[in-house]
Amino acid sequence: MVKKLLTLLFISVIAFPLSTLACAQEAPAQEKGAKEARWEGHIIRSSKDQSTLTVRKVGSSAEKIVQYDSSTRWVSQEHGKKPNDIDASQVKDGDRVICTGTLDKDGVLHATLISKRLTGM
Repeated sequence: MVKKLLTLLFISVIAFPLSTLACAQEAPAQEKGAKEARWEGHIIRSSKDQSTLTVRKVGSSAEKIVQYDSSTRWVSQEHGKKPNDIDASQVKDGDRVICTGTLDKDGVLHATLISKRLTGM
């Protein structure tokens, strides 16, 4: 019985500092105020002047404005295959895309990656 208690004590002494370190590493991402986000759907409207895409979620009427800039990576990809780098001119209204980036306080997704999906076209 004493061995079991000592074992549990030893494990908790080891586990507590490790869990504290894991939480401490997550804190900086939360402090930025930016929330990681992903949005998938079809482009219903695009504006090169404003560097935005309006993307409607598949099977829904929900829409999100996706803003891009010179740091946004553009790729085209078939499911399960390696992505190919493309540029913004190769994406048009009606294309299916997956956008990842950060959400601002107004709900605009600032894209770090826009992936044009080629499967099912």
